[in-house]
Amino acid sequence: MSTIAYGIKNCDTIKKMKKWLEAENIDYRFHDYRVDGLDPALLETFEAQLGWEAMVNKRGTTYRQLSDEQKSGLNRDTALALMLEHPAMIKRPLLVHDDSYHLGFKPEQYQAIFHANQ
Repeated sequence: MSTIAYGIKNCDTIKKMKKWLEAENIDYRFHDYRVDGLDPALLETFEAQLGWEAMVNKRGTTYRQLSDEQKSGLNRDTALALMLEHPAMIKRPLLVHDDSYHLGFKPEQYQAIFHANQ
């Protein structure tokens, strides 16, 4: 079993996720976009699994700071280019657990992901 959580370490939702995973004694690796980077191939994999629309964090500061022109012209290619340039625009956390991909964090969601087979 492998679990990798992607995000930005100072994000409040990431902090909640980490706390939950640690309380549940779940081994995971954290990949910080700002420290560890984000390459186009990985972003393409995320997009193929989740869809670019779901990945865009429209509630975040980074998205809200885009120009109206950028927001109205958003499509797969422009969204991926912006996410590469501004990884904080990606909804967090992005969790990869046993080759399944999940966005966001809610305790009940993670309970289902990690304890479904128990």
